[in-house]
Amino acid sequence: MLLVVFATMAMMVASIAMSALDRVASYANHLDEERSRQTLVGAIQTFEHQLGATLIDYTAWDDAATNAYVNKDMAWMISNFGDMTFDSDLFDVAIVLDAEGRPMMAYSDGQPLDGAVKGYITPALMGLFDKVRSGQSGLMPQTLGFIRTQKGIGSAGVALIRPKSGEIGQPPENYVYLAFIRHLSSSTVERLSEAYVLPGLALVPPSTNATSVAISSPTGEAIASLAWTPRAPGDQGREQVEPLIKAALVIVAIYALLLIVIGNSEMRRVRADEANAVKLAQTDRLSGLLNRAGLNQLLEDEVRRGRDAREDVVLLYLDLDGFKEVNDAYGHATGDRLIRAVAAGLSVLVGENAGLARIGGDEFGIVLTGKDVQERAFVLADAIIAFFDEPVLLGERTVVVGCSIGICVSEGGQVEGGELTRRADMAMYSSKDGGRGRWTIYDPRMDEERESRNHMEVDLRQAIGLGEIDVVYQPVVDAKTFTLVSVEALARWNRKGHGPVSPDVFIPIAESSGLIDQLGLCVLSQALRQLSHWPELKLSVNVSPGQFRDPGFVDHVAATFDEARIAPGRIVLEMTETYFIQSPERARIAMERLRGLGLRIALDDFGAGFSSVGYLRQFGFDRMKIDRSLVQSLDRGHRSVEMLQATVALARSLGIPVTAEGVETEQQAVILRIAGCDQLQGYLFGRPQSPEEIDALMLRPMELRAKAAELAFAASRDGGLQS
Repeated sequence: MLLVVFATMAMMVASIAMSALDRVASYANHLDEERSRQTLVGAIQTFEHQLGATLIDYTAWDDAATNAYVNKDMAWMISNFGDMTFDSDLFDVAIVLDAEGRPMMAYSDGQPLDGAVKGYITPALMGLFDKVRSGQSGLMPQTLGFIRTQKGIGSAGVALIRPKSGEIGQPPENYVYLAFIRHLSSSTVERLSEAYVLPGLALVPPSTNATSVAISSPTGEAIASLAWTPRAPGDQGREQVEPLIKAALVIVAIYALLLIVIGNSEMRRVRADEANAVKLAQTDRLSGLLNRAGLNQLLEDEVRRGRDAREDVVLLYLDLDGFKEVNDAYGHATGDRLIRAVAAGLSVLVGENAGLARIGGDEFGIVLTGKDVQERAFVLADAIIAFFDEPVLLGERTVVVGCSIGICVSEGGQVEGGELTRRADMAMYSSKDGGRGRWTIYDPRMDEERESRNHMEVDLRQAIGLGEIDVVYQPVVDAKTFTLVSVEALARWNRKGHGPVSPDVFIPIAESSGLIDQLGLCVLSQALRQLSHWPELKLSVNVSPGQFRDPGFVDHVAATFDEARIAPGRIVLEMTETYFIQSPERARIAMERLRGLGLRIALDDFGAGFSSVGYLRQFGFDRMKIDRSLVQSLDRGHRSVEMLQATVALARSLGIPVTAEGVETEQQAVILRIAGCDQLQGYLFGRPQSPEEIDALMLRPMELRAKAAELAFAASRDGGLQS
């Protein structure tokens, strides 16, 4: 009887134990499947978002907009869109569509699709296209979704090609769109399987299986599924302990302990898998650093910890100066290598006690915490600026880039991460406005300045569009006779409701906002129209480096001259050496094209910057303008005069005529004439004036001014050059 009771109890215990084991195993299997499902859903979203980020890089691109709307250069599109589909992890199909959805170019895996394009321009893809074209995609002219093509299942995206500023300048019927498709190939699925630890991951027809995740088209139709082989950790655990239960019920306690150990082990593994997936989602693929999401999470954690410990948190926001020029000159591949090189260098400088992230493009973020964090931040910022003083070697190419840094402090963790990022970003732009290659700490007044600057930018854009920019002209005289031979055109803006705005204020705003092209052409057009009334005068016009970078600049200038019907030989374009230093090869090509139009090129502000003799010989300028700082220094003594004479002698040895600007006294004019300058410009001969004042000046007898100069020369003959 006792045996029966014992046996019954044993059977009951065994039954309860087996039932409990089944439940635990089922729960562990279910938990693992759910974790795997969440991981796979995140992987699919990341796959789609990566295509979207790539599409933004290729469509919100000034060069792409220029070649799509201005140059209509299909060869450029093939090179930058079609050829990039070959062996690319970012996209394998690129299709350029016109405003009616007709393919202008279609490439897959580096080869033109030709007759096979219909297998890719599916109703689903055209649905994405219609959504972008109709504006249903919202503020961002881009849509994404999974579609089925003749090649298989892939993530597709359609976006409008436009400049970074967003101003296309074309009617909607001329818009050009770009579609990218990134297929879920077997190798891609295999990489996802390895990266997210999903064994047996495979692309299958639509399925409702528990171990699969559906992939839906933009209309919600399931077009495929990603299925994986369940790892069944619960079953594995049960197989290990079940023989022991069947062999002897006396080890139930041991079995329970073993079950707990195995369960905990599986849970730790699941948590590790989840942590790996989160880490992967917060890592920048190109640099291996944290991405923007990773930086945001790090800032939240550090600000929370700093608030609890009453410690400061500092964010350094870095932006590379000149990265766009490297990308434009050498291509995205070289730009990617530069990003990796910069990331490696910053990792060494930052060390292990700080967080480093690539926020996006050519921007980086550094998070510092602990004692004396502000002083450490300043020292680190100086070290980073010094690091960028050296050129970067990328294979056979050597590139030079700079860095502008913004610094913001969350004292005691009181400033949240998002606001900390915004303020550091604003401080970084203040560094750029201040001359680049420097660091700036956030000041609350920057918010007011940014708001005022934004309002001024809006008003300036409107003023250019309405033709409210005035042009004044400063006289340029012959150094021997002091007669008027030329004028320099200068922009002036009388802002409605505010009054005159200094060019030192609105010109930088035009350059940073992309309005400098429109402003420069506006000044040139007005000046050419006015020059038609002054047949005996010549004209000089300043050209900003921002205008020179525009691939369509020369064409715009040519069109302006055709409209004005002015001989280009009467015009001198004045350029500073900034762009010649940054992009010498592109500068040479642009200068050759401008000279082909008959224009002459002057090097402006010589003596204010690098003033390299090599640039004078390399580019063969038609004229050199001595900076006003050299002219003003003539009052300081003999050495300044010798420096001036050496500068003029250098230009004359190269056959370059010289204009001196900033002349304010007759003594300066005489010294400059003796030194060999052939033209003079400055307040001595007239401030910037209206066209009517220039008309009056042309009628005024210039002999008196020449006589006055001769008298000044006679008075200074014995000591003028030694004064």
